[in-house]
Order: sequence, then structure tokens, then C-alpha cells
Amino acid sequence: MSDTPQKKKSVRLSPEEAWDMVATSHTGIFTSLKKDGTPVALPVWFALVDGAIWMSTPARAKKLARIRNNPRCSFLVECGERWRDLKAVHLTGTAEVVEIGDDQAAAIKAVMDAKYEPFREPAKDMPASSKAAYSAMTYVRFTPDERIVSWHNARLID
Repeated sequence: MSDTPQKKKSVRLSPEEAWDMVATSHTGIFTSLKKDGTPVALPVWFALVDGAIWMSTPARAKKLARIRNNPRCSFLVECGERWRDLKAVHLTGTAEVVEIGDDQAAAIKAVMDAKYEPFREPAKDMPASSKAAYSAMTYVRFTPDERIVSWHNARLID
């Protein structure tokens, strides 16, 4: 038996690994709070631009009212089916509904279009009610706190 202390294994990702995972993830889970504090977690498409996570949502989405009422939110990306492959990044921070100018809106839309265009439903295949809901979009900017919670279970295995 060795007297040398074992170095504790860390499941954490480095900040660079965590941000790379966020940037390359397809879907995020955005959680906002109802007035009574009940969390509402929803899958969202997003773009990472200048250290903030940007989302677009229909102008009448209920999450906009929740954000205006309480800007504290969280954002999660995850992957892995087997236990050893489970990996995630969880961020807390604040979200705000943003009225952005044409140039900035076009830049964010371009990033999101490049990422998601192959996955979108053709407009001709959408019901009229969906077309109407998605015709007026609003942008949300999630600004994360400094602390990043992350893990990758494979790091626990020799």
C-alpha cells in the first residue's frame, strides 16, 4: 500500500472545454421562473455570440413575461446516453428581452441560420397558426455568471 496520497479525479471541464461544448451543442435547456418561483425548463435553439447566449422566440411567448418579471435564469447543455458518456454544462445568469438594431439582429440571425437552417421545417409545411406565431420574433440575451458547473463522467474512469 502506498503512502502517496491519491490525486482526486475531477469530472469538471476546463472553462475552454465548457464553452466549446456550449458553442457546439444543438439544443439548450433554458429555465426561467414563474411569479411563484416555479421553474419552467424549455428546449431552445441558440447562438453563442460575444460571450452571451442568444435565443429568438415568438413575441407572444410566455417566457418573455417570466424574464421581465424575474431575470434570474439558467441554461444547460448536455449529451451522452451511457453513464460514462454523460457530459453537461450548467450556467446561471440573467436573461433580458432585447430590442436590437437591424445590424446586430441580422448578425445574430445569420449565426442562428447557419446553425439551424438544415433542421427547420419548410414554411410551406407549417400550419397557418405556427407561421403566424413565428412571424414576429423577439431576441433574448442570456448573460451567464462567472461560475460554470460542468461534468464529464468519463473522467471518473481510469
